[in-house]
Amino acid sequence: MTFDDVRKIALAWPEVEDGTSYGTPALKVRKKMLARLREDADSLVMPGVPRDEREMLVESQPKVFYFTDHYRDYSIVLIRLSKASRATVEPFLRRHWRSLASKKAVKEFDAT
Repeated sequence: MTFDDVRKIALAWPEVEDGTSYGTPALKVRKKMLARLREDADSLVMPGVPRDEREMLVESQPKVFYFTDHYRDYSIVLIRLSKASRATVEPFLRRHWRSLASKKAVKEFDAT
């Protein structure tokens, strides 16, 4: 996967828009970060992943999921895009999008 692949997935959902965060390309929902490209240009910073789930992901798929000391205390996992598939990334994006989008947008999306 690439960040462009991630963009294509997310921009199909209501209220998602391109932006930047910490000087890197990002996707935002109502001005809140959905995900962003990490400075290394191969990792997706994926918020909304509880730390206990993150630990399990890192343990079970360390080539795809990881985190650095900087993110240790946050509900964020890093995803190596070059090692990830759409089937791996999309559920995390969708879950976080649902938590950020308006109830109306989610309801309308679910109805289609």
